[in-house]
Amino acid sequence: MSGARMRQVSAPVTSYATSEFGLRAEHVSGHRGWRVEDLVQAGLRRNPKRAHLWVSTVLGKHIPVPPAAIFAAAGDLGDLATSALAKHGASDALVFGFAETATGLGHAVAHRMGAGHYLQSTRRHDSHVPVIARFEEGHSHATDHLVVPTDPRSLHTDLPVVLVDDEISTGATALDAIRSMQGVHGRTLYIVASLVDMRTDRDVTRCLERAAEMGVDIEFISLARGITHIPEDLPAQVVALPPGPQQSPGAPGRLERLEVSWPEHVPDGGRYGFDRSDWAAFDRAVTVIATQVAAVLDPARPVIVIGHEELMYLPQRIAGELSSVVEAPILSQTTTRSPAHVIDHQGYPLRRGYRFVAPEADAAPDRFLYNATREHPGSQLVVVVDSPADTAALTARDGLLETLRGGGDDVLAVIVPGTDHRALRATRGQR
Repeated sequence: MSGARMRQVSAPVTSYATSEFGLRAEHVSGHRGWRVEDLVQAGLRRNPKRAHLWVSTVLGKHIPVPPAAIFAAAGDLGDLATSALAKHGASDALVFGFAETATGLGHAVAHRMGAGHYLQSTRRHDSHVPVIARFEEGHSHATDHLVVPTDPRSLHTDLPVVLVDDEISTGATALDAIRSMQGVHGRTLYIVASLVDMRTDRDVTRCLERAAEMGVDIEFISLARGITHIPEDLPAQVVALPPGPQQSPGAPGRLERLEVSWPEHVPDGGRYGFDRSDWAAFDRAVTVIATQVAAVLDPARPVIVIGHEELMYLPQRIAGELSSVVEAPILSQTTTRSPAHVIDHQGYPLRRGYRFVAPEADAAPDRFLYNATREHPGSQLVVVVDSPADTAALTARDGLLETLRGGGDDVLAVIVPGTDHRALRATRGQR
């Protein structure tokens, strides 16, 4: 079912960020009935490089959303990418997702396309894993993207690349990624696929010029195109705001822990690369985990499945499986590195904030989660992390689990063994 057909029509709500700060996005065009206002809401963040934040309504990042909505949008974007490839005479591609936000979206797009290989960038540093390429995201809170495939040969093909991101602001990040990939192995075609494309005419011209300089064809596709209206003094306005409200402390909720198994020969996502041949085993493993999770949940209470930063697709798939076995509503979202500004006001998308210490060692120690049970009180929180993030910091007083249950929510921590880069290489017969 297409995302356009899934959407429920509701009365429009005046955007608080528009009425109070003048930040807005104007719809220009859409695919299969998608509109910019269906896909993003105007938010704010404390970043002097970029004070606005287009909060996706279908990504499962800042806002908890039904997994069916996530996969419907990804499905439409995957169909659009398949059509774009066909115009160039191509039937397969390497699909590449951007960390941290678009890792789940990229994987879902690759699934819809039936792509031979999926790979994502990562910000997890592992001294045992060779970095094949890297690029920068200038406006991001965390700028460095690493490319660490188990099999570097996945980048040494002439297949076109479909780069997947949730939003294209200027195209600069995609262009830098393409430049980096061209340095590893030159190819002739790149498709940049996004939920929304907010580039100006000047940005579009700059992208065409950069493509010509690199000697490649770059086609940008999206579910919707828009024009942004961003006040020049917006960063100063945001900096002057008082701190936003955090979660209210209450009687601590219940905390449970569930350790599950994962096949050593199957990647848990695209950080090290994911082949078409991995799907059957991946699907089986997801079903097993969802069954185990469902067995310890209260079937009458809503559930919000929360992923850990780049670990988006696996938690989203678990949420999708839960939707088929649990009658209560199931939603999904993910923690983030981005320090957004919280305002508890009708018409503003980020109405509650959770701030906690990163479970993994990092130069930026703070991590964030937004909304969660703000609009869905009484929900059970299922936090899915892989074993590298199962650290003392995860369970510390200022860690994610205690922060969530400190607000009165019941939390189930699901620990999945992280993909072992070396073991995966060995099982695939790579040296």
